[in-house]
Amino acid sequence: MMRSGLWFLLLAMVVACWTAASTSLGASDALGPYAIVNVAVIDLVQGIAVPGQTVVVVGNRIEHMGPTGEVSLPEGARVIDGHGLCLMPGLVDAHVHFLDAPVFGRLMVANGVTLVRDTGMPTDYILKVRDDLNRGELLGPEMVATGAILDGDPPLIPALSIAVRTPEEGRAAVRRQKGAGVDMIKVYSRLEADALLAIVDEAHTLGLKVIGHVPDSTSVQDAAAAGLDSSEHLFGFDKLVGRLLGAPVRFSYASMGTDVVCFLRLGEVDPLALQSALDDLRQSGLTVCPTVVTFKASVHTSMFQSGDFPEREYISQSVLETWRTLWAAQSDLPDFVWQKWAELVRGLNEAGVPLMAGTDLCVPGVIPGFSLHEELSIWQDAGIPPADILRSATLVPAQFVGLGERLGSLAERKTASMVLLRANPLLDVRNTSEIEAVFLRGRYFDRETLDGFLDEARALAKG
Repeated sequence: MMRSGLWFLLLAMVVACWTAASTSLGASDALGPYAIVNVAVIDLVQGIAVPGQTVVVVGNRIEHMGPTGEVSLPEGARVIDGHGLCLMPGLVDAHVHFLDAPVFGRLMVANGVTLVRDTGMPTDYILKVRDDLNRGELLGPEMVATGAILDGDPPLIPALSIAVRTPEEGRAAVRRQKGAGVDMIKVYSRLEADALLAIVDEAHTLGLKVIGHVPDSTSVQDAAAAGLDSSEHLFGFDKLVGRLLGAPVRFSYASMGTDVVCFLRLGEVDPLALQSALDDLRQSGLTVCPTVVTFKASVHTSMFQSGDFPEREYISQSVLETWRTLWAAQSDLPDFVWQKWAELVRGLNEAGVPLMAGTDLCVPGVIPGFSLHEELSIWQDAGIPPADILRSATLVPAQFVGLGERLGSLAERKTASMVLLRANPLLDVRNTSEIEAVFLRGRYFDRETLDGFLDEARALAKG
């Protein structure tokens, strides 16, 4: 109860500062028209860079695209010289908890993140954040959100959860969340298997996807067979490893620092048997959001709780207190955990399992926007091709959340949420951080403006 009460107090502190800190998209970043000429367009469907292109933005969408010299520029268009630059779709962070919205929003845009999927916050709070972001009344990326988490009784995080004891309660909770206006349903670790089945069935009947932790009561394979649409953090894969080894292996979310045998034993699994199991997951239709950067940051949980760490200037006192409170019992993880998890992500990619890049913002050490770039780098270092990584940070999550018709790739009539880069991300995914400018639904922010957002984020976090 103390954790739950303190969490609500921290949230109230953030909301109390909202009015003064919020900035809508105003006249200084007014809609174009704009014309980006002689730019290399990153075509992530084909995985190629198309040089010498002109992209015309009118209002909030891409009006025309084609070879420079063949595309007419609208009268009065602001011309942006794209020579030596690359244009790609805006990035997506597919797993966030958007606690400090004014700070997080600025950091996301400054890092080229134009869409986020919030995967668990109090429903009333996060739906207001979502709507304010999507209307342009709060500076930041577009958002889809699950609202509160559906967990067993007692839930792991009471302040963020709806306790579900039976299948009937699970169905009722889904209907309640649907009525509140959530975009999808989030499930969690302590649900019983029969409750999970009922939740998935009710949600799919109502047209909602179900995402979340594979509950401790089941395995990732059984959850996928039950219809779970996306698995977060690779939870549930411990049972898959145990099944392949013919012996139980341990993984406990509540005490990750001391109970991680499944990570150590991953290398003992027969590669062909593992490939077959991952092929089954692909055929089930499951999408996976692994958030490896979460485990990498957790190597230094105690440092991030101390208040003395790199990029501290972007973390407000309220977020720091959340880190100290909710993760007070977690010890530092060994390096092998995230390294082995990165190997498994490579295997999932090779098996053709759809992947989404996400960070699990607000976990200790996860910095809005910056940590998404680190997640992409981890995947590349694990051996995943840059084109696949970029799709997982753009096209795949946009399609998963139902926005693929207008986001996730660059094409005429699509929403103009884009990132202008100084280097080709298909050659090195780290080039996604070489940001020259960002378009957010047709509004153009040059490098000077983005640096201003970083300055504002620092000031808000400090204040």
